[in-house]
Amino acid sequence: MDIEIKEYNEPGYAPVIDYESWRVAVLNACEELYVPNLKTMQKHTLSDEVFVLLKGECFLFTAGGGERPGEIQATVLKPYKCYNVKKGVWHTHTLTDGSSVLIVENRNTGDDNSPTVRLTEEMCKRLLVCYNEIEPK
Repeated sequence: MDIEIKEYNEPGYAPVIDYESWRVAVLNACEELYVPNLKTMQKHTLSDEVFVLLKGECFLFTAGGGERPGEIQATVLKPYKCYNVKKGVWHTHTLTDGSSVLIVENRNTGDDNSPTVRLTEEMCKRLLVCYNEIEPK
C-alpha cells in the first residue's frame, strides 16, 4: 500500500509513525496532565520538539534552558500552528478534556536524552497561577 494510515485515540502519548530519524506522535488529554497533577518538567538534549494543537485546548509551560528550570511561562496553543520548543528548553503541558496534540520529534528522543526534574511546591503553584491567568473563563 502506498499510504500508511495510523491513529491514536486513547488517553496520553503514543508514537504513531517512526521513519528514519523522525517520529510523529499524538498526545491526548489524560489525568496525568491536568494542572494539579503536573509534577515534572523535561528537556530534550538532542532535538527540538514541535507541538500542533489538533482539537481542544493545550497550555504549554516553558522554563528556560538552564541546568534547572527557571521562571515558568505559559503559552496557549492555537489550532494548526506549529510551536517549536527548542533543544534544551524545560517544558511540560496540560490539555483539557477531549484535546489532542500532534508531536513531531527525533525518533531517538527518549529517557536517556530527555532529563526530567521534579517540580518544587513553589513551581507547582506557579504553573497553577499561569494556567489560571490564561484559562478561558
